[in-house]
Formats: sequence, structure tokens, C-alpha cells
Amino acid sequence: MSASDENTFAEEEEGMEDQVQNDSDDDDEGVDMVEDGDGDKNVYVPGIQPLKPGEELQMDQSAYRMYHECQTGAPCLSFDVVTDTDGDSRKEFPLSMLLCAGTQAESAMANRLLVMRMHNLHGTEKEKEEEEESSDEESDDEEEDDENKKPQLELAMLPHFGGINRVRVTHHEEQTLAAVWSEKAKVEIFDLRPQLEAVHSSAAMATFMQRQKEAVALFSFSGHMSEGFAIDWSPIVPGRLVSGDCKKNIHVWEPQEGGASWRVDQRPFSSHSKSVEDLQWSPTEATVFASCSVDRSVRVWDVRAPPNSMLSADEAHESDVNVISWNRTEPFLLSGGDDGLLKVWDLRQFKSGRPVANFKQHCAPITSVEWNPADSSVFAASGADDVLSQWDLSVESCDVGARVEATKDLPPQLLFLHQGQSEIKEIHWHPQIPGVVVSTALLGFNVFRTISV
Repeated sequence: MSASDENTFAEEEEGMEDQVQNDSDDDDEGVDMVEDGDGDKNVYVPGIQPLKPGEELQMDQSAYRMYHECQTGAPCLSFDVVTDTDGDSRKEFPLSMLLCAGTQAESAMANRLLVMRMHNLHGTEKEKEEEEESSDEESDDEEEDDENKKPQLELAMLPHFGGINRVRVTHHEEQTLAAVWSEKAKVEIFDLRPQLEAVHSSAAMATFMQRQKEAVALFSFSGHMSEGFAIDWSPIVPGRLVSGDCKKNIHVWEPQEGGASWRVDQRPFSSHSKSVEDLQWSPTEATVFASCSVDRSVRVWDVRAPPNSMLSADEAHESDVNVISWNRTEPFLLSGGDDGLLKVWDLRQFKSGRPVANFKQHCAPITSVEWNPADSSVFAASGADDVLSQWDLSVESCDVGARVEATKDLPPQLLFLHQGQSEIKEIHWHPQIPGVVVSTALLGFNVFRTISV
């Protein structure tokens, strides 16, 4: 699957309304139970057994620690988590988070660069109640408590001409920057500070609404020969960027003093023979990044030695390699392809061309993969089969106890299957809230934490 051909939404939701729903608002999301005509419930495993006449899917609330939905009107093909100042490893409810996303509207003029602040996010577990008859006063208190627990969303939107293919965010010289690949065949960098101020203050939001015009980039690069989807900020060198296009070329950006300009190397890294689908900087080596391509290869590069890759797995997948993720603490690279396979590569053995782990659970192309930043053995993936999966490499067959009939043939490393969204395009773990996953799909976002992670 070439991103330039396939990674667009089938349709768009009209309007730009913002709404967050809590876990009890819709029982069709995150489903993993089947209810037949007699009211009996059974575990449903996608891709193994089809739904029978009279059966319908229902969400098992007990499988989630937290679950919320967010709708932003037009669908977002890509988003990124904006790290905040609320602290790391936070678990206490209510939770809050910041996201930056870009829309893929039917009309180029209708697109937006969004900054979202979701807050007052509560868990799915209901507070324990005393075993006594409820008085009218207690009932009123209960209703007031439910009202206080409603999730909230602030949304600051800037008009952006052209559909946004991918968004990546970083912090650089007291700025919060978004790198945006769009269908204009241009990579742009935007300062998100006005939008971030707006979602935290009603007064700032009023000013922002009065002044908002088309998004004006701090810097843009039009040197790519076509549009693209691959882009990543360096986690080691602030402001360093890499971008790849559908004509196989990769360019490295170096920040200049002042924080508002970049020097883009005009000599492309060009070992790929087809579209570059994804890019990831090494989390430990400042000059090294990895790429994957429609040419079925995964490559590792060093910016000090252009234009050829250092290492490559030329037949990494049987077809297009869509996405990769670099483990933050282990020398592992994760890849997902059109073949529906998830492969884990040990970079110490990369030249062998053989992955150290290979999983086939999705029955359609993989659309997104990411290692859990808090647990180096856990990763998540999404596919065009409308399923989001969670995995743990540390689990072995002997660690798994008795399973119900429907799940006995599943890989022991498979922790969870999340369903209910259509056309899932991108997923991210929240780096500051352990176990929380955010996903974007045709009809909006899911924000959840399962009991498995």
C-alpha cells in the first residue's frame, strides 16, 4: 500500500463541531463481546469467527480502565501528542492531555491544523456506593457528581489550505513546533504557542478566534518532488528533522540560530527505489535514522555518510512496508506492512535480514505501530481491518494460563484487541500517562487504557 494512494479517508464528516463522550455514551466502541438473540454473551475474536445472524457487538466495560471518544468534525489522518507541564507518570483521575492534529477534508479550503486539550477524563470504574437506600438528596448529589465527571474539550483551529498527511510535534527553544506534510507537496513548520494558549484560557481563546486566519508557517520546504507522509523530529538534537516523499527521496533539516529557520540538505538520501512511507530517528544515536518503503525494504542511515544507507533489509516484508517504530531503550525496530505482518528487528542482527519476532493477527494492511515508551517489551499496532492490537514480547507460552475456547489459538504475546473504530489511521501511546493509547479514525478519536497494560 502506497501512502500516497491509500492513506486517505473514504469520506469526511461535515462541520467542525467539537465533542467528547465518556465511556458510557456509546456501547459500539471498543467491543469484544458478542450478544446473540438469546442475550448470551461470548468473547468475540476478529478474523476468526464471523458474526452470526442476530448477533451484535457490545463493549465490555470491565476490560478498560479508561475510555473516551472525541469528535472534531472532519477526520484527521494524523496527530501527535504534545507533552505538557503536568508531570510524567501520572495516573490519578481526572487526567488531561494535549494533541495536535491535521484534517483531511474533501475540500482543500476546509482543512484545519488543530490543537486539542482534553481534560476532566475519568476512569470507567464507578465509585463504590454504600449499601443503603438512596434518599432524594443523595440522588441529587449523584446527578451532580455525574455532571462534574463529564469530559471536556477545548479546540483551537487554524485554517490550512490542503489536506494534512502527517503531523509531528517537538519543543525547541521555548517554542512548540508542528512539522506538517500536506498534499501541497510541501513540508511546513508552525508555531503552536497561540493555539496552546487559547485552549488553556477563555480570554486567549476569544482573542485567537478574532484573529485566526490561514495558518502561516514559520518555515517551509518545497524541494521535495512530490507529496509525502514520512517525517520525524530528532529526540536528541532539538529542531533536527527528516522528511521523505513519494518519489523515494529523503531530506535532513538542521535548525539555525533563532529558532525560525532551517537549512535543508539538498542532497537527498536516495537508496530506496519507491515511495518512503515512514521515518524514525534513533533514540540513542543523534545522527542515525531508519526508513521504510513501498519497495519492501527497511533501511538505517547515518547523516554523516549520505546518500546511501548503512544497513538494509531489502525484503523486510512481502509487500509495501508502511510504518516503523524504534524502541527507546532496546536495539529493536518494529515494522508493519501491507501483508498484515508485524515484525521485530534486532539491529544487532539486522544484516541477516531475519526478524527476531513475526506476528500475523491483523487480516489487512498495518496502518500504525508504536512501542510503549514506559515498557520496552510492549507495543501497539492498528490495521485496515479496524482493529487495534496490544502486544507484550516478554510473554511466553508457559506464562499463559487456561484460556476460553475462542482465544486458545491466539499468540500468547497478544494482550488485547480494541475494536469499534472504522479506518484507523494512526495510534500513539501517551508518553506522560502510562498505558494510555490515543487513536484517530474516520469518525474521530478514541482515548483509552486497557486492563492489560
